[in-house]
Amino acid sequence: MPRLKTLGPIAEIAQDQWGLITRRQAERAGTAPATLDRLTANGRVLERVTYGVYHFVGAPLPDHLDLRAAWLQLAPDTLAWERVPAQGVVSHRSAAELYWLGHLPADRHEFTLPSRRQSRRPDVRLHHRDLDNAEWIGLRGMLVTRPARIAADLLAGHEDPEAVGHLIADAIRAAYDYPDTFAGSLAPFAARFGLRRDDGIGLLRWLLDLAGDPGAPVWAD
Repeated sequence: MPRLKTLGPIAEIAQDQWGLITRRQAERAGTAPATLDRLTANGRVLERVTYGVYHFVGAPLPDHLDLRAAWLQLAPDTLAWERVPAQGVVSHRSAAELYWLGHLPADRHEFTLPSRRQSRRPDVRLHHRDLDNAEWIGLRGMLVTRPARIAADLLAGHEDPEAVGHLIADAIRAAYDYPDTFAGSLAPFAARFGLRRDDGIGLLRWLLDLAGDPGAPVWAD
């Protein structure tokens, strides 16, 4: 069995990172590459989740394991609690799933970064956008776009408007975001749907009507 001196530093990181650690984080914590190879060789101490990301055997499996591992891959040197938006923010369908909003399946892991990057993983999609501080929050230990930003991103990606309406209704009902915030984020898309230019309130009403939520008239007012 590995010595406590060997496991201590990386176990401490994993404890605060949902039982996960990247190879780069382990090496920066002082674990020699050969030692790390031994820890992962038979899966008795560390088991591979995806390339360069491992889970401590015996630690509880976190929710959204694959999404968390993909997020850690974006900046493998940086600890989860030290990350900034420039290193990747969970967004689009992936963010909606974290909030349990709407019903669009998150069949890929989606992230937004300020600089253009590509991923070799077919199940990862990277979006390019500068996010204001008001457009993201910390959620379940990750950086995640707020619901108003999610709705705007989904419309920009030509997602089904009714599905976006359901997402908005779920978010307002749960007080994750507010009608006026949604109206502001939706305004740039109003003309696309035949409404007056920048009529975010009109678009919000229309999307909520599509969703058929009974609270829509009150929220829009």
